[in-house]
Amino acid sequence: MTEYLSPVPHPTLDATPPEVYRGIYGMPMFVTVPTSDLEESADFWIRGLGFIDLFTIPGRLTHLRRWAFQDVLLVPTGRPDELPALGVSFSCVLSEIDQLATACESVRPGSTTGPHPTAWNSVELGVVTPENARITMTAARPFDASGIEAQDLEAAGNGMPRFGD
Repeated sequence: MTEYLSPVPHPTLDATPPEVYRGIYGMPMFVTVPTSDLEESADFWIRGLGFIDLFTIPGRLTHLRRWAFQDVLLVPTGRPDELPALGVSFSCVLSEIDQLATACESVRPGSTTGPHPTAWNSVELGVVTPENARITMTAARPFDASGIEAQDLEAAGNGMPRFGD
């Protein structure tokens, strides 16, 4: 088996996001999001969430990408009346969270909740896109082996996480 390195940087306070990967690859996972307005949806994902338009087939599909393996296909099929039961999360780094919240709010006021710290050692920003997709932008916090999260893991019978070993 070949060694695989994640595009997600190690959780440190000064972590920087990787460059957007513009190459073509076999996508191991992607999200298809139905929308009634491809242009409005693409604008929000690009200006709000920091994706790029990898390519567009007018009226049929917009392929968006943020980091390697963070692919979204916008397809015109109509707008859901309610939030979908399923959401999707995308990794980011801590320094991006506030910027993403500000950008999303400037494009679509009221589209975000948070950011807030979680018990699983991340900071998360909730976003609702124009097509009512539930998106979570999640940034890992540096792991403090003497902190409350470590104590909670140990109390639950879990070992300490190891990053990049």
